[in-house]
Amino acid sequence: MSDLILTPNIDGTDDFYADLLAIHEGKDKAESDAINARLILILANHIGDREVLNQALAAAKI
Repeated sequence: MSDLILTPNIDGTDDFYADLLAIHEGKDKAESDAINARLILILANHIGDREVLNQALAAAKI
């Protein structure tokens, strides 16, 4: 079991944020919501650890 990392842990955080914004350019709210949902499911699948995912759900609802 791992613990959720809540401290900065991405190389090039500003670049990643710019890339994230770029995939939403020109999209309406429904399209952006669908992109976010797919991204969440893709990353959750990659993580694969239900305990870490539960920690993330708890952290997100605060």
